[in-house]
Amino acid sequence: MAGMIDSMFKLKEHGTSLKIESVAGMTTFVTMAYIIFVNPAMLADAGMPREAAFAATVWGAALTTLFMGLWANLPIALAPGMGINAFFAYTVVLGMGLPWQTALGAVFISGVVFFVLSVTNLREKIIRAVPLNLKLSITVGIGLFIAFIGLKSAGVVVDDPVTFVAMGNLKHPATLLSLVGLLVIAVLEAKGVRGSILLGMAVTTVVGMIAGVGPVPHGIHDVLSLNVPSFMPTFLQLDIMAALEYGLFTVLFTMTMVDLFDSMGTIIGLSRKAGLMKDDGSIEGLDKALVADSCGTMLSGLLGTPAVTSYLESSTGIAEGGRTGLTSVVVGGLFLVSLIFAPLVGFVQSYATAPALIVVGSLMIQETRNIDFSEMADAMPAFLTIITMPLTSSIATGFGMGFISYVLIRLCTGRAKEVSLVMWVVSVCFVVNFALR
Repeated sequence: MAGMIDSMFKLKEHGTSLKIESVAGMTTFVTMAYIIFVNPAMLADAGMPREAAFAATVWGAALTTLFMGLWANLPIALAPGMGINAFFAYTVVLGMGLPWQTALGAVFISGVVFFVLSVTNLREKIIRAVPLNLKLSITVGIGLFIAFIGLKSAGVVVDDPVTFVAMGNLKHPATLLSLVGLLVIAVLEAKGVRGSILLGMAVTTVVGMIAGVGPVPHGIHDVLSLNVPSFMPTFLQLDIMAALEYGLFTVLFTMTMVDLFDSMGTIIGLSRKAGLMKDDGSIEGLDKALVADSCGTMLSGLLGTPAVTSYLESSTGIAEGGRTGLTSVVVGGLFLVSLIFAPLVGFVQSYATAPALIVVGSLMIQETRNIDFSEMADAMPAFLTIITMPLTSSIATGFGMGFISYVLIRLCTGRAKEVSLVMWVVSVCFVVNFALR
């Protein structure tokens, strides 16, 4: 068995072992396991059955991570992406008022588009065509949007008829618990503790139970269950025709581009950290990894969850020595084991998930340090992308404002030759979309 595993994943060739890969897989799982509680909570806000959303989240993450490990042989785990799920729940469903079935149809279509891009050289042309500043600002804008959602969910930020937003009642028990959870996660992160977000959520949930704010389990069956939750209430509920009839260009474009940029950037970054990038910049298994990612997106739409994507948290497993797909296989297996903890989902309240959103947002905006604000032609598109996402509660609007302003500023300053054909086409599409609203 050991010989077969070594042959399958090329352990000796990569200077690793079964023990190292197992520890790396467990580390990655603990670091990203918060998603199995956060994603169902966000989808429940969009009106989806919470238990089914939990099952779809776990199965989607498990199957695609196993596929990544067995086929691409890379130590990269996947799960529904933070940013895509926020766009799905709060922009498409709650913001645009579309049924979640239609939104799932859009997820599946974007997966098909991503798949086509992944098996052709179009993906590289698109990625090269979008300026680095805009790519980075998209990540920062999504981070601010997610953090804003977390602050609202925690009750720290509330509606105000005069100033639009204002500080909430910080003395409210649930808000206090969220702030405690935020502090716990921040301290654990500062100390470099693995799984800090998951631990912070657990501490906040337990404190809430003790304080009488949240529900309390009354037996082992409230915590563990051998009856695996079903994703059937959301399985194949996607409405592809409704998505096509609605003309969801902006939605499809945003989902595809965010998935494409996130996946490509994450896979390249993680591969470089793992020492898997060759001197010429090529990465063995990159094409397979992107195809696995795109297949995962299509599977997500079928199961009933926003698109899965490669997770930066995989870097923790890589730091522990993970170098092959065996790390991913361990992560996928642990996701499947987590299904027995489905009853816990009902006990993790919004005051416990809100701090996780805020912290994830803070991690995403760290890309700000790499954005070049020295020239207005680059600074303004980046700024508009970042600021309009949280203020309009729309990732798509941020995309559009950034792309359009980039093209217009260069057009008006006699630098139109710097604008690629892809940027022209995308910007014109956004102009038409905004005009028809």
